[in-house]
Amino acid sequence: MTRRKAVIIPSVLLSLGAVALATPAVGDALDTSPRTSASHSGTSTPGQRTADVVDAIERHAHPLRTTDPGGSLRDLAALDRMVKDAEVVGLGEATHGSRDFFRMKHRVFRHLVEEKGFRTFSLEVSWSTGLRLNDYVLDGEGDLRKIADEEFQGSYRIWNNRDYIELIEWMRDHNRQHPRDKVQFMGNDMGWAGPELYEKVTDEVARAYPRLLKRVTALYRGLAPTTDAGTYAAEYPKLPLAERQERAERTGKVYELLREQRPGPGADRRQHLWTVQHARAIHQMAKGFSLDLTDEKQVTEMMRMRDQVMAENVAWWHRHTGDRTLLSAHNTHVSYDSFDERYPKTQGAFLRDTLGRKYVSVGFSFYKGSFKAFGTDDDVMRTYRVDAAKPGSNEETLDKARQDDYLLDMRTVRGAARDWLNTSRVTWNIGAGWPDPVTYESAPGRAHDVLIHLNDVEATEYLGKP
Repeated sequence: MTRRKAVIIPSVLLSLGAVALATPAVGDALDTSPRTSASHSGTSTPGQRTADVVDAIERHAHPLRTTDPGGSLRDLAALDRMVKDAEVVGLGEATHGSRDFFRMKHRVFRHLVEEKGFRTFSLEVSWSTGLRLNDYVLDGEGDLRKIADEEFQGSYRIWNNRDYIELIEWMRDHNRQHPRDKVQFMGNDMGWAGPELYEKVTDEVARAYPRLLKRVTALYRGLAPTTDAGTYAAEYPKLPLAERQERAERTGKVYELLREQRPGPGADRRQHLWTVQHARAIHQMAKGFSLDLTDEKQVTEMMRMRDQVMAENVAWWHRHTGDRTLLSAHNTHVSYDSFDERYPKTQGAFLRDTLGRKYVSVGFSFYKGSFKAFGTDDDVMRTYRVDAAKPGSNEETLDKARQDDYLLDMRTVRGAARDWLNTSRVTWNIGAGWPDPVTYESAPGRAHDVLIHLNDVEATEYLGKP
């Protein structure tokens, strides 16, 4: 294996699992030194005073009382006007390992369920993982801790934390109390297709299209995982390129074959549509890994494909369930603005193309705090901390507002402050791996509609293997 190949493949695996490649590289490592007393305007507009921008933010900001999902949700009432009649709300995170982002997502989802009729929580995990978790959420099928240990592996293990377990347990409890008005959990990603997904397809083919069973069984032969998810995800990209391409040809044939079928009179058309989608999810994984992971252009194509797949799966779910959906992902994926050549187009941009104003993007920012991440050198999960936002960064100015934690509808801000929000500058953008050797830049007003700013965040409690 060449040095080039050795570098690219782990990066792709990391991105497919939990998005450590989550936004733009523009310079050296971020400076984590404490805040200084010097004035930094954080704007490229000549003569723009930071005080004017801060004043505008303060006037438009809505204070948040807590990130704790328990208790009153009244401080989120302002979010209703920001969301309006959106069918899908993308809610980002500025790290993949801080409990305050996860707890706020729990709070926001509870509020949207209770006040806006939302019924699905969608996470950047695989389609098959989402199905297993949804069976638990809907009917209590399986043991949640066992499912989490089995499904949240490899890079996805970042989700095996106390806060997501508590959110899923709340969803299960909600459904016990509201058996006729249940909430659902879905996974939209393409990094893994579990063995039960192949079984769902072949079982339905045997029932509805028995004449096709022999062919479908032959096309799927040897493809279903026989190891744990982490081992499978690590070993699959190491298969020869020609073999991965041949596997994708086979999964594609099954998908197209099922798409061509027309259920007869009295047949369950809804079940047919779900079976086609299951086959599509299998093919999404195989097709993504059929690209040459030693070629930077094809890696970029894979990254674009991934965001498109995640958006298409969310749109499919919304279309076929009718559920208003909260989409949880990194800031990069829920955003509109692609400011990294490795991400030609984001999930949020694809969803805006599909849903228009029925999609709303909400990003997170924070000034300082801690987070869980796995070491980019040794893959071990640890707690890391950054003590202050970099001078001149988005967060340095955002944190000068008198509100420590707040909601900001950036679409309502005008004048110089609007120009400031639409200008790119250094920002915290921390994925699943650390340390990250690059500095990231973004313009919050171009990336998202709404911003949630938190002053200080703490690391989540990781529950998986080190």
